[in-house]
Amino acid sequence: MKGWTASDIPDQTGRTAVVTGANSGLGFVTARELARRGAQVVLACRSEARGAEAAQRIRAQAPGAYVRVAPLDLADLTSVRTFAAEYQGDRLDLLINNAGVMALPRRSTADGFEMQFGVNHLGHFALTGLLLPKLLEAGPGARVVSVSSFMHMLGTVDPRDLNMERGYRRWTAYSRSKSANLLFIHELSRRLRATNAHLVAAAAHPGYASTNLQTAAPKMEGRRATKRFMEIGNRYFGQSPDQGALPTLYAATAPDVHQNDFFGPPFQGLWHGSPVRSTRAKWTRSDTAGRGLWAASERLTGVRYETLAN
Repeated sequence: MKGWTASDIPDQTGRTAVVTGANSGLGFVTARELARRGAQVVLACRSEARGAEAAQRIRAQAPGAYVRVAPLDLADLTSVRTFAAEYQGDRLDLLINNAGVMALPRRSTADGFEMQFGVNHLGHFALTGLLLPKLLEAGPGARVVSVSSFMHMLGTVDPRDLNMERGYRRWTAYSRSKSANLLFIHELSRRLRATNAHLVAAAAHPGYASTNLQTAAPKMEGRRATKRFMEIGNRYFGQSPDQGALPTLYAATAPDVHQNDFFGPPFQGLWHGSPVRSTRAKWTRSDTAGRGLWAASERLTGVRYETLAN
């Protein structure tokens, strides 16, 4: 995979992908490149207006691309259920769990969950479970890819305090949610192996990619100095969204991807460069922790993976 770029993406003609958070940043690039290679792509976005603008930009940058927009708010399980119920695709080959929030002040989802855990993990857990029948029907080549972060190394999931009610720390909450992404893929992979399913579950992280994720919280809170600091860091240290999306695109399309693989740029002072198999914290490969988080996630979301129950 040395030097792998978007031009190495295999032909995606005949395949359908759902990309969450596809209106900007990594999600936009992921959706654009899949569409450029022939996939039909559903842009699952909280804002239909921003999703429509993204669709226009993709069509302009990739003539002939097939994209459509569908509303999805991962901070509201009713919206997640509606999206899944109204999904009109004849098939679903790729689900890219990309959308996320980072280092927000304490907020709660519509269902009362801590926002970062609720959006980054629980929303995608519910979405994947509700779309699972479509993914299993697609047969060989179907994949689920969750976008984590190298920040997962700074926070284990605490099953006794999933909502951080014992004291909220924004960066700890973010790191825990990214660990949860990897535990989810680990347990999903284990269950898929146990049922001999063709569906492959993998994960990726973008390294230090310059997107609006870093500046969203400071902008929300009016912290101008912090926002400026993040902008300077992005400009001088972050790699482009085009580069940051490559690990996700590799996990979604490369032929040598296996259950529970994790891809990201190599660490060379900063996480920059073309995708490689990436290092992950040992607790994200714990069967015990994976089962525990899975059980809690089913209970909290009300979504059960009936075909993968074991």
